[in-house]
Amino acid sequence: MKPEQQYIDLYTQAEALLRAHSAAPLNELRARAFADFERLGFPTRRQEDCKYTDVAQAFEPDYGMNLKRLQMPVNPYEVFKCDVPNMSTSLFFVVNDMFYSAASYKLQATSSDAEELVTRSSSPVANANGMLIGSFRDYPELVSRYLGTLADTSNDGLTAFNTAFAQDGVVLYVPRGVVVEKPIQLINILRSTVPLLVNRRVLIVLEDDAQARLLVCDHAMDEVNFLATQVIEVFVGRNATFDLYELEETHTGTTRLSNLYVRQEAGSNVLLNGMTLTCGTTRNTARVLLAGEQATLDLCGMAIADQNQHVDNRTVVDHAVPSCTSRQLYKYVLDDHATGAFAGLVLVRPGAQHTDARQTNRNLCATRDARMYTQPQLEIYADDVKCSHGATVGQLDNQALFYMQQRGIPLREARLLLMFAFVGEVVDTIRLDALRDRLHHLVEKRFRGELGRCRDCKMMCK
Repeated sequence: MKPEQQYIDLYTQAEALLRAHSAAPLNELRARAFADFERLGFPTRRQEDCKYTDVAQAFEPDYGMNLKRLQMPVNPYEVFKCDVPNMSTSLFFVVNDMFYSAASYKLQATSSDAEELVTRSSSPVANANGMLIGSFRDYPELVSRYLGTLADTSNDGLTAFNTAFAQDGVVLYVPRGVVVEKPIQLINILRSTVPLLVNRRVLIVLEDDAQARLLVCDHAMDEVNFLATQVIEVFVGRNATFDLYELEETHTGTTRLSNLYVRQEAGSNVLLNGMTLTCGTTRNTARVLLAGEQATLDLCGMAIADQNQHVDNRTVVDHAVPSCTSRQLYKYVLDDHATGAFAGLVLVRPGAQHTDARQTNRNLCATRDARMYTQPQLEIYADDVKCSHGATVGQLDNQALFYMQQRGIPLREARLLLMFAFVGEVVDTIRLDALRDRLHHLVEKRFRGELGRCRDCKMMCK
């Protein structure tokens, strides 16, 4: 039986239950998304977009789904203890695929300190400047206006599946001209005693001249198998500035399948940086539409993988109008039997003159058993452009290793220093000083095989 069939049967049997426990904006899209999923199924290696990762195979194991939206026995404010020095954030949580509400936490709060924390970081939040963050249930009219307009279910089976089964999500809205000074941190916590499938949804809207920075961290509490699908839609208005940092630190039993859709208007500035430190199987797709002139995009990624871990990143940058700039930089360090893949497409449409697009993929295989597949692509239909792309796959420089050993540095330390320096360029793109410093520290610990979790934190980071 194809893996799609069990979910088609599940939807048919449990559609009423899905709708009863879902946010209204998702119910509006559900029937069409399911029809698209029935038609498309899961992506397979036979499709060019997925030839390095068998997405359909990831759904073959038997996973549970929390269709009744039962509260998980976890208090994220107690198990997550972030101690990034000098980094003060507005902190929010998603437990599996449910935005963690203040009401449910207050029922469990055992101290005045805990209740004070909830008061400062609760759901929903509407700041005096008009910024909103909360679940889809909190702001249904706002969500309905944008949801699904970028994430088209008609041509992507994974997006169709997520839309058919997702029951809630997180929305971040920043009104015109509002500058959100404090970074926002969203922690995705995977928690279950049995194998679990979760479907996360995120909607981000920045109106004209707005500014915000969002850090999304993926963690797992339990060493069971998790499968997480995720769809993120980002709307960035004229002259708005937005940073999105995604950090994955889960474990080898986790599969993460994420589709990110971004639309940029004229003069906007966007930085997207996805960093995979620990995972099982990860596939990230980023599709960015530069829809307004003078828009600027920095699209970066870093992956560190060992054992039998697999990391696959695919990017599509669509220059639809003239005078836009895009810069892509992806770096991988693969050890043991790890595999990596990168496929990047830069599309310059007819009339998109004065486009400046650069795409770079650099990869380091630390062993002969590690494998890297790279496929940079350019499609250019305009004649006055500056476009370049390049990819390299190599091993550690033996001459550099010999030079360092001659100066008293042990071989293991020399290898670590070279790998650390290799990925440092991606970490340095981070525009938050405290986060950048912390990531340098986490990367070093990752290369040393140490746990990357913060002091007193109970999350699984390896």
